[in-house]
Amino acid sequence: MANTKIIIASDSVGETAELVAKACMSQFNNCEVTSEIMRYPYIETKQNIDEVIAMAKECDSIVIYTLVKPEIREYMEGLIVEHNIKSVDIMGPIMQTMEHVFQQAPLNEPGIVHKLDEDYFKKIEAMEFAVKYDDGKDPKGLPKADIVLIGVSRTSKTPISQYLAHKRYKVMNVPIVPEVSPPDMLFEIDPKKCVALKISPEKLNAIRKERLKQLGLSDSARYANDKRIEEELDYFNRIVEKIGCPVLDVSEKAIEETANNIIQIIEHKDSILN
Repeated sequence: MANTKIIIASDSVGETAELVAKACMSQFNNCEVTSEIMRYPYIETKQNIDEVIAMAKECDSIVIYTLVKPEIREYMEGLIVEHNIKSVDIMGPIMQTMEHVFQQAPLNEPGIVHKLDEDYFKKIEAMEFAVKYDDGKDPKGLPKADIVLIGVSRTSKTPISQYLAHKRYKVMNVPIVPEVSPPDMLFEIDPKKCVALKISPEKLNAIRKERLKQLGLSDSARYANDKRIEEELDYFNRIVEKIGCPVLDVSEKAIEETANNIIQIIEHKDSILN
C-alpha cells in the first residue's frame, strides 16, 4: 500500500491547494493508496521555501503550491527541478494564461480572494442590519449603526439605507413624526454619524400626493395636507436642532446622489452641506 505525503505550500492560507489535493485524492480511494496532507501557509521568504523543500526530500512528498509572488514562485521552481521533487504549480500556469489573454499584469498579492470574501460578508451583514433596524424598529441599533438617518415620511430613508448597505455601511433610519417621540438614545449617540434628510414642503407635498394616488386614495388626505406637512417639518427642525447633526437637502436629489453625499458627510468631507 502506497503512503504518500502531500505538502501544501502557499503564500496565503493554502486552502485552495488543499481543496484541489483532496478532490484529486478522492479519485484514488481504492484502499491501496493513503496520503497525509501537510500544510505550510503564509510562505513569505526563501527560507520558508527551503524548509518545504527539505521536508519534501525527507518524506519523498508531492509538493502542491499556490505562490503568486514571482520571485518566491521562481525560487520554488528552481529547487524543485534541482532536487527532482514531484510537484504541481496550481496558480502559476493559470495566471500566465490570463495575463496573456487579458493583456494585464496580475497584482501578485497573496490572499486577495479571502479579502474579497470578507468584503462580501460585510456587505451581507450591513444589508441585514438595514432591514432589521429599518423605520426605527429597535432603538438598540442606534449605537451599533455606522450611519443614522432621520427624516419625515417619504424622504427615501429606506432605499437610501439599502443603497448605503451595499457600500458596507450599517445604517439605521428613524422616522420623525410629531405624534411619536424619537428614542432617547437618538440624542445620546455621536451626532456626527447622524444625517438629517431635509426636504422642501412643495416637493414633499408632490411626493405624498403621488403616493396616495398609487394607493388608490384621494390626494386631499391629511397626509398630503399643506398644514400637516408644515407641522411635520417644524417638528423635524426642532429635533435636528436638539441633536445637532448635519442636514442634507434631498429635495432635488436622486437616491444614489443622496447616498454618496451622506458618505461624504460621514467621512468628514462635508462641503456638500447647505
